[in-house]
Amino acid sequence: MPLPLHAESGAKAWLRYAPVKLAAPLPQRMVVLDKAVTVRSAAFELRRGLLSMTGAAPVSVPVSGYVSGLGLDAQPEFVLGTVTEVRKALPGWHAPVGLKLDGYALETFRNHGQTDLIIAGRTPRGVLYGTFALLETLGEHSELKQLQIASSPSAPIRWADQWDNLNGSIERGYGGRSIFFNDGHVRANLARVGQYARLLASVGLNGVDVNNVNASPQMLSPETIAGLGRIADVMRPWGVRVAISVDFRSPETLGGMKTFNPKDPQVIAWWRQKVNALYQAIPDFAGFTVKADSEGQAGPSQYGLTPAAAANMLAGLLRPHGGVVMYRAFVYNNHLDWNDKKADRARAAYDIFHPLDGKFASNVVVQIKNGPIDFQVREPASPLYAGLRHTNEAMELEVTQEYLGQARQTVYLVPMWKKTLDFNMHAENRDTPVKSIVEGKAFHRPLGGYAAVVNVGLDANWLRNPLSMANLWGYGQLAWNPDQSAEEIASNWARLTFGDDPRIVSAVDSILLPSWHVYEDYTGPLGLETLTDITGAHYGPAPQSAERNGWGMWFRATHTGVGMDRTTATGTGFIGQYPPKVAAMYESLKTCPDDLLLFMHHVPYTHRLHDGKTVIQYIYDSHYAGAIAAQKFVDEWKTLHGLIDTERYEQVLGIQRYQAAYAIVWRDGITRYFYKMSGIADDKGRVGHYAGRVTGAQMQLRGYSPEKVTPWEDASDGKAEVCRDQAQCTASTVLQHPAGVYNIGVQYFDLPQGASTFDLLLNGKALAHWTADRHLPGYKIDGDTSIRYLVRHVSLKPGDKLALVGHPEGGEPAPFDYVVVYPSADQSKLHN
Repeated sequence: MPLPLHAESGAKAWLRYAPVKLAAPLPQRMVVLDKAVTVRSAAFELRRGLLSMTGAAPVSVPVSGYVSGLGLDAQPEFVLGTVTEVRKALPGWHAPVGLKLDGYALETFRNHGQTDLIIAGRTPRGVLYGTFALLETLGEHSELKQLQIASSPSAPIRWADQWDNLNGSIERGYGGRSIFFNDGHVRANLARVGQYARLLASVGLNGVDVNNVNASPQMLSPETIAGLGRIADVMRPWGVRVAISVDFRSPETLGGMKTFNPKDPQVIAWWRQKVNALYQAIPDFAGFTVKADSEGQAGPSQYGLTPAAAANMLAGLLRPHGGVVMYRAFVYNNHLDWNDKKADRARAAYDIFHPLDGKFASNVVVQIKNGPIDFQVREPASPLYAGLRHTNEAMELEVTQEYLGQARQTVYLVPMWKKTLDFNMHAENRDTPVKSIVEGKAFHRPLGGYAAVVNVGLDANWLRNPLSMANLWGYGQLAWNPDQSAEEIASNWARLTFGDDPRIVSAVDSILLPSWHVYEDYTGPLGLETLTDITGAHYGPAPQSAERNGWGMWFRATHTGVGMDRTTATGTGFIGQYPPKVAAMYESLKTCPDDLLLFMHHVPYTHRLHDGKTVIQYIYDSHYAGAIAAQKFVDEWKTLHGLIDTERYEQVLGIQRYQAAYAIVWRDGITRYFYKMSGIADDKGRVGHYAGRVTGAQMQLRGYSPEKVTPWEDASDGKAEVCRDQAQCTASTVLQHPAGVYNIGVQYFDLPQGASTFDLLLNGKALAHWTADRHLPGYKIDGDTSIRYLVRHVSLKPGDKLALVGHPEGGEPAPFDYVVVYPSADQSKLHN
């Protein structure tokens, strides 16, 4: 008999601890050998998890019997403690060889006739990680008759970064307001912070930088430091250390000094005082993240000094306390000359940091984005990974999907991250996958690891889209063990988050695993990057925003060709930053992979890819294929009706339906742009021809008038219909479709400055009514705010009159683009 489906908000994420049927009974008692706060959290979590999963929680018993090695009444126990303590209590037990810092061992162990289950950590934090691992194993329904697992993290630094601001907003955050700050202060109620720390601990993450890299100087005020101490107190039981981002100019802006020169003794003294205050409030303070000389943030270059000078000054003050400096390599000139064919933002990190290799202090970690630009849908691995042989490195990833759908669309990022982690740099002409470099193995460095921009918020399910939580889970899994596969990570997440029914796992996998490639197909394939509005919301299609400006995210589309020439022979020389074997691969058109072709080369639109297709036809085909694939995600999700709780089912269904429709906005915008740019028609006749679609210009209008849309490709004929200075406006058309059942879509624009309402009438009778209040990322009529309202299963006959009535409100002029009609039975027609 199936279990009843209870409503779920998503707040529990993968820690739902659903009931399980065990193959063998578990111990009913528990011995905790350590008094450390993280071990107490482990014991608490074990009780909570087992109570939820099995209906019974183990009872704590005294440790005295174990200390003498005698056991307790010959009954099985869970034994929790560090490796050292477990050895003392159980002399016959031997810890696994090679267990590293924060690693754990899970073993069944025969002790005086009983079978104990040992959860041993190299550190107290390792005990906590081992406990979560045991509960995860139970959740995946593994048998526990015999258990012998040893696991250690790949690197010591495994951080989540939050771009939270003191006012409570989150830069590039899509899951609500900050869990840490509000109205300029640390929140009074930090219960949500504790829940977040627990989530992070469950996937082995051990640090959180709590504020925006574009840091406020007030982060170092006495009031804020005291508040940070409260945050640290809440996160400490879960083994998560607090770090902060700092504004390098703070001695001036906060301290009132006339300089922030890192060589100035008074500036150093000022920073020393702040570091001491932080460690007084937070004895286990993790350190600083620094964004300097980048995108308007002040830095050492203003004094003719290098990043090493800045980083080492801070590192010297943190070193006695055990703190680190995470110095971001995201340093570049955002006022590049578009006309300079040698200018290249992708070169910046290597050009700046490679000459400084070996000059950074031992507790400085250079934090490098996975690619050389900025979290785009596809980039090559940054050449800086191989360019620093004597400097600690951390890989910076982005969970928050800034350029990849912003949680309004489902994009599983683990396959993309794996592409970078597994990429072989061939440094020193030997095998050096990026993951081995980051972890310090390839070049034998003491520190290294991972930092990911996560940006959870107060929304119940943390990141708005329940499926986006697979990225947070996946990041933690890879930071612990980057050898795991994207498939394994997705399946395990699906089981723990929604249930272990094979139908659930199969459907979720069918959405997650192809989603990155699908998003790439309908946005920016062939290494074009995401083609979104880089000067605005980073959301909708706006390819022209990347060109002819100083931001350097160009793809140099002309009427004859497209792509950045980054070759050493004729281009910017970026390719020459890679080790020779990799450089040779990218330099040649014969060996450059097609998925990065336009990142590395400028080619004619008629250039043929390795499969023989021309570049321009691939651009057309990929966008249409991506839009069709996005619709299939809806169909896959609908198979889960009745298998998961209604609340999450309906929420994800709405997201997938929106994504399916929004993929058409992307498809149309980008294909129209390249059709106009190249003058080469789609050989399948699709671009510019949309069966069943009636644009506003083709309708009979009363009150509505055309208005230019920028960029032009985001609306039919570059115009939208708007209702200004009217109480209501009407657009109507007479349909000539054969009698049958149809779906009717209205493509309209939803602006933040009002909440227009729409009525759809069929032969004068009400068919639908809705309000434009979806809170989309944009602020004007363009691709960011384009959205479709769909009415399903409408009976039509030739001569039916369809009318759209718009009612403006609050500065939003009830704008729309077109209506589309297609047979309900033919889902592929959604893409007209």
